[in-house]
Amino acid sequence: MTRVFLVFPLVLALATPILAAPRRRSVMPPPLDPPCSMIIGTSSVTFTHDEGRTLVPASVPLRGTSYTYGLTALLDTPRTLAAWHDDDLLISSDAGCTWRTVATVTGADFPPFLTPARGGRLYAWSDSRTFLVRWDSRGAATLKPPTELVGLRADANDADHVRVAGSDGTIHESRDGGQTWTRIGQAPSSFLYRAAFDPQNLDRVLVGTLVNGIHRSLDGGRTWTMSLGMPRQSNVFSVVISPVDPNVVWAMGIDLTDSSKHIYLSRDGGASFTRVVDASAEVTLVNGPAMAAHPAIPDVLYFVFGTYFQGYGTDLFRYDAATRTLTMTHNDNHDINAIAFSSDAPGVIYLGLEREDR
Repeated sequence: MTRVFLVFPLVLALATPILAAPRRRSVMPPPLDPPCSMIIGTSSVTFTHDEGRTLVPASVPLRGTSYTYGLTALLDTPRTLAAWHDDDLLISSDAGCTWRTVATVTGADFPPFLTPARGGRLYAWSDSRTFLVRWDSRGAATLKPPTELVGLRADANDADHVRVAGSDGTIHESRDGGQTWTRIGQAPSSFLYRAAFDPQNLDRVLVGTLVNGIHRSLDGGRTWTMSLGMPRQSNVFSVVISPVDPNVVWAMGIDLTDSSKHIYLSRDGGASFTRVVDASAEVTLVNGPAMAAHPAIPDVLYFVFGTYFQGYGTDLFRYDAATRTLTMTHNDNHDINAIAFSSDAPGVIYLGLEREDR
């Protein structure tokens, strides 16, 4: 006798979830951060989520002749940035969407750079000038630097411990936030264009010189060696140390033997350099362009060329040493004086803008 088992209900039970499967929900992209579509409080700073292809506009256009060399994220205050425009120190507490003036200090002569320190502190200093300001929760204090400054860095663990380099090649140290200074070294050149201190080790400093290329010290400026791989007769205008790998150092200079301009890369902490980007019809290199190392990818460098002349605008370049690729985006601003990055989202790039009324 053949037995017949009723299996239809089981089949239906198994099939029902398949037949009644819910429709797949559409995947929504994560919201952009910063979330604003317009910047309030300043027209001197913008930011981009897409490597410069689109820039967030300001509520009021940038007018007059103005420069924004000072631009940085604060070290230990999330979503907080600072910029220096004209005589004003500006702070944003919402990742660059709105800005307010926290101090007004005159006498800079040249638009100041900004160097962050722990505890929400900032040091503002002018290139090859004797202008120095310390700002923190107590307000702005005007200081007397020991020389005309071409580099400044605060200790990663002590905001009062500061090292500076002068255009005359001297290296000085302060242990009291810039109130007093002690000379600790002398570079082998008496004229420096730029100095870069390792953010994690102030004893390691590299200097770009007039005529004599790059020199490196590992003991705070007491002894020096000349970097290899660069023409001996070179003016070096820019030196940038990667914030994520101090062995990666970028430099821009001019080879005086043929007046050609190049960007160089070191992977051994500045002991030697290799030429990686040359000036060409597609890449214009000026003396000392704004340059910034990527905050998370040591192989990536950003640099700029901009001019108001004939309404050209600005090229923002991205060089990737790992793939040896150079890409560029263009915008209508007269120039970019500074490049900074979000402390929370490395893909967000902040730009300090220049305008020339001629």
